[in-house]
Amino acid sequence: MTWTAVLDVAGAVCLLLGSFLCLAGAVGLVRFPDTLSRLHAATKPQTLGLILILTGLASTLRTWATLTTLVLLAATQFFTSPVSAHLVGRAAYRNRCVDADTLEVDELSEALDRPDSDPSK
Repeated sequence: MTWTAVLDVAGAVCLLLGSFLCLAGAVGLVRFPDTLSRLHAATKPQTLGLILILTGLASTLRTWATLTTLVLLAATQFFTSPVSAHLVGRAAYRNRCVDADTLEVDELSEALDRPDSDPSK
């Protein structure tokens, strides 16, 4: 088996695993009951699934231009997805769209119950 064939097989496996994770995230996004669970389904498997798909593409296409583009795409996804999920989750919590009974730890409720104070103190 040549080196090219090994990279093609590894790329195909990464593409299949990545697409399975993206599918699992999409199913979770539809099936999960509340905002925080849906955010988990939208960010965790989707990010790993996309990185696996990009790895599979890089190992299949094998050009420097493709590799640099795919690395930039993966880095962008890796850094923006958790931040956007955090902001959406915080907005949902502040708008009371989160079931407080399902939270194990609620550290934000004390900060929201306090009267406005100077953050520098």
